[in-house]
Amino acid sequence: MKKEKQNGYKWTFQNIGGATRIKIQSGEDLKHLAELDKKMWTVLSCPVSGLEIESKSLQYMDADADGKIHVNDIIATTDWLVDVIKDADTLLLGTDGIALSDINQDSEQGQRLYASAKQILANLGKEGEVVTVADSSDSIAIFAQTRFNGDGIITEGSTDDENLKKVIAFATTATGGAQDRSGVQGVNAEQIEAFYQALADYAAWQSEKPELPYGEDTDKAIELFNALNSKVKDYFLRSRLATFSADSTAALDVQVSRIEAISAENLTEKGEEIASYPIQRVTGSDTLDLTAPVNPAWASQFAALMSIAVDKKKKTLTEAEWDEIGSKTTPYTAWLAAKAGANVESIGIEEIDSLLKNNVKDELLKLVEEDKALEEEAAGIDCVDKLTHLYRDYNTILNNYITLQDFYDKDQNVKAIFQAGTLIIDQRACHLCMRVQNAGAHATMAPASGMYLIYCTCTSKKKAAPVDIVAAMTMGETGDLYVGKNAIFYDRDGVDYDAVVTKIIDNPISIKQAFWSPYRRLAKWIEDSINKRAAEKDSKMMADTTAKMQAAPANAAADGKPAPQAFDIAKFAGIFAAIGMAIGLVGAALAAFFSAFTAWWHWVIFFCVLLLIISGPSMIMAWLKLRKRNIAPLLNANGWAVNASSRVNIPFGVTLTDQVKFPVVKTPDPFAKKGMPTWAKWLVSILCIAVVVCGLWLGNCFNRWGCQSPLPCFKNSSECCSETEVVESAETPAEDEAASVETTEEGEE
Repeated sequence: MKKEKQNGYKWTFQNIGGATRIKIQSGEDLKHLAELDKKMWTVLSCPVSGLEIESKSLQYMDADADGKIHVNDIIATTDWLVDVIKDADTLLLGTDGIALSDINQDSEQGQRLYASAKQILANLGKEGEVVTVADSSDSIAIFAQTRFNGDGIITEGSTDDENLKKVIAFATTATGGAQDRSGVQGVNAEQIEAFYQALADYAAWQSEKPELPYGEDTDKAIELFNALNSKVKDYFLRSRLATFSADSTAALDVQVSRIEAISAENLTEKGEEIASYPIQRVTGSDTLDLTAPVNPAWASQFAALMSIAVDKKKKTLTEAEWDEIGSKTTPYTAWLAAKAGANVESIGIEEIDSLLKNNVKDELLKLVEEDKALEEEAAGIDCVDKLTHLYRDYNTILNNYITLQDFYDKDQNVKAIFQAGTLIIDQRACHLCMRVQNAGAHATMAPASGMYLIYCTCTSKKKAAPVDIVAAMTMGETGDLYVGKNAIFYDRDGVDYDAVVTKIIDNPISIKQAFWSPYRRLAKWIEDSINKRAAEKDSKMMADTTAKMQAAPANAAADGKPAPQAFDIAKFAGIFAAIGMAIGLVGAALAAFFSAFTAWWHWVIFFCVLLLIISGPSMIMAWLKLRKRNIAPLLNANGWAVNASSRVNIPFGVTLTDQVKFPVVKTPDPFAKKGMPTWAKWLVSILCIAVVVCGLWLGNCFNRWGCQSPLPCFKNSSECCSETEVVESAETPAEDEAASVETTEEGEE
């Protein structure tokens, strides 16, 4: 820790999460928070929803209600808390419940909060001097015993007058009402005005009711006429066409072929088809014969209308007479369409007239005014709720905003507000799990985090909507992780969800995993190649077999059989010679390579260098990525504005994933595969050593110790070397003899 002045105030700094950050450790720091350079804040904004903290606390801080907590919101909240609390140091304790003695009564706001807090305790009937979040949040209990509560809504409990109670009940039912702070439905001034206006409108509408043309059956007559009108109009039009063209009468009437088409079926199921036939047989007459049969689909409705609207003595009905039946109801229909005050119709016209005669609207509005007079006191009670929530959650918000202190806390029981829970998968518990608010943003930004990420969709019968999460795997291997794998997710409340892996972003998990990754990739490549080759062979074999089976009849019909091809020994001799030469060349190369290893430690160095060449680059790249892992892209994808790098290095990453550790069990597995007997193990070991020695011998690796390879390539080279030495040794005496002759001749001269 180091203290330095910034804007005239000495702040305390600390190194955490790969960056230098401010450390808030006293109430005095809070008083100067507005002076802190905004560039030093770790977070500049965060969303109000989707975090593991009561959203009501965040909403109280979001002064402009834009769904985000900005730096200015934090500063404004801090200033308000410092003003109404005596000792600002207590804000860093995160206590659920504030003592009335801790409220600063020297402040004007503090005085109102103190009075409202006492009012809450009195309304709840609680003893003591501490108000908790549960106390201030239970508005129903706070106002249950009070007649007025300042919300401008009156209920039946707002008066002792039985007549007023009855009117309030009528008004609540008619208008839908509004919920009072006490939790009971009531009405406000606007709803009272609307209720009395509806009463007056309905009474005026009833007074203009016209005479009913068909008495009490008028409504039924209107319904029947509307149902039959188009069908009767269709009949009259068909009749006019038949008069115009007598030859078309049969075509305009119901056709026998249509009836024949359905006659073999259950006609009770063909109502729609039958209803499409004319209402009466078309003969060219311009009248409806009331004595003639009517289409069975319309017969009952037609008979009912005729019994209401037409004289029983009448035998026929013209189109004009039919239209007259409908026109008689026009005034009544227009009156129905002009209905007003329908929401009070259920009260009944007699009761409505009584309510209008004994108008108590002014008395009800007076009760509303009496209730609204306590609005300031009720607002003070809301402020107490704000105080209790912020007094409890302010320090948590601060630790997740200025420094991300909760995320880097050594105590694993302390979680950041963006950590949604724990994912159990592949015998590991991933503690760094976040809710995914925007899948598109995550797909773009998440790879920049450098972490191995597992996306899951989680469902639970205890929760209505599914939850999408992303979990960081920071320990272990990746061998058994794949899309579609099932897991279990536990949220911060302990509710379990069925999780299904929907996406994986592959990044290094550990140095150990990076060491083995080249070999895993090679093994996977070999496996895929073998599978591909086998599939190709299988496909080719099936194709060849099918072709031969199809060609068999043609071959059987052909005369004679093709002569078998003669065995060409020369061809195979050349192949064997080529194979032998290849083996020789490979052996010679191996012999030349291994001849450099003259001591056992040469082999150790060779294998170490080989491992370094294969796994070294992967391990180096993994180390570089692991030390740069960063949660900032994940937070930014969820709507945060993170202002500083927030690293997840290797030691810290180990704490974010727990791996299972089983004790050593000595009890044998009853279903374990039986191993080899001891003699068989020794035999296999000896055979393996013999194969290795034989291979080295054939490769002429033992030549330096006088044990030559029997392969021709090594033998020929040795013979050539021997002949050369013999020739050289044979030539040497001849040269000596010639030299001595030359010397003698010189002496004689």
